[in-house]
Amino acid sequence: MSKRVLILGAGVIGLSSALHALQRGYQVTVVDRGPSSRDGCSFGNAGMVVPSHFVPLAAPGAVWMGIKWMWNPESPFYIRPRLSWDLFTWGLRFWRASTAARVKAAEPILRDLNYQSRDIYTTWASHPENGPGDFGLETKGLLMLCRTAKGLEEEAHMAERANQLGVPAEVLDAAGTKKLDPGAELAIEGAVYFPKDCHLDPNRLMAGLENRCRNLGASFHFNTEVTGFVRDGSALRGARTSAGELEADQMVLAAGSWSPLLAKELGLGLPMQAGKGYSLTLAKPRQLPTLCTILTEARVAVTPMGGRLRVGGTMEISGLNESVAPARVRGIQRSFCQYYPAFTETDFADIEPWKGLRPCSPDGLPYVGRSKKVPNLVVATGHAMMGLSLGPVTGKLVGQLLDGEKPSVALDLLDPERYG
Repeated sequence: MSKRVLILGAGVIGLSSALHALQRGYQVTVVDRGPSSRDGCSFGNAGMVVPSHFVPLAAPGAVWMGIKWMWNPESPFYIRPRLSWDLFTWGLRFWRASTAARVKAAEPILRDLNYQSRDIYTTWASHPENGPGDFGLETKGLLMLCRTAKGLEEEAHMAERANQLGVPAEVLDAAGTKKLDPGAELAIEGAVYFPKDCHLDPNRLMAGLENRCRNLGASFHFNTEVTGFVRDGSALRGARTSAGELEADQMVLAAGSWSPLLAKELGLGLPMQAGKGYSLTLAKPRQLPTLCTILTEARVAVTPMGGRLRVGGTMEISGLNESVAPARVRGIQRSFCQYYPAFTETDFADIEPWKGLRPCSPDGLPYVGRSKKVPNLVVATGHAMMGLSLGPVTGKLVGQLLDGEKPSVALDLLDPERYG
């Protein structure tokens, strides 16, 4: 059996894939374009594990809501206008995918993926010696906070659908929400509580995954660009990199927002746009909620991490561009203070915002599967805002695909070559 696996990308998808491959007896090498002291998308996110998020990004109404938000510089969504055929075709495919029928087909898959990922996280937490150690997993649930009666009504409909799908959800008024999380003052109409959701500390998770992989024998090449590939017919035999040629029997493409560039080198079409997000972490917050929350109308995530509080959001489609848009950051701060009135925007003074690029497919579903064009390539990318939530199950699926096993989740809708 071929045993040398080269994993392109050291984010949560790449490291989860590396861990599962190592546990199956593979010799693993991981290559990443960034430094070992990384701050990419897997590190500064909200740290949420979300079975509640079973609706893909491309959903009915998403296009028109995006157009409405385009004119507000502080809104949670923005597409930077630019002459780009890739952006045009991505937008057209997003629009075509935003139908009720597509969402209905995607919901059970996202539910199953999130539940399997949650199971792996809880197993890792209960047996830290077999996983990434202690990464601060909290299984207390998530609150979807609603400032308006209209927002609460819309979330109540979502809760009804969640319960039909087997994802427990409970609609609460403001008093009921306060009982669940008494440590924070809230200015809300009510909330929907998802008891199966979790949160964790992504920095501790990533450090633990890398250490565990190193202990199992993985080798890492950071600050290393992939410049080309060595082919043997349709199969791959290695990658040319800035650190030299690396041989492999199988490869895993898990390079996040940079995956389409590598896919193009392989003759694969992998439509994707980088969705920039920001977060700010309060080291000593005035109040510390005990549950993670989504500020529904503002599309902002709030997560307690030890004694710290992380606040993050936005989806800014502006290419492979890691500059900071101050107006978007102000929008996050302002929205947070509206829901949590004990805080003021001055609490965020002198906090440097983190930014990361999320890899977004046109239909809101990740690309996971073995390539038909390149038979010894497994693709695992395009998870958008659910990379951390779906990292462990994606790693599990990669391990199954490397071994030629039947995947534990049907991958038809996740076919990496579904766009040709």
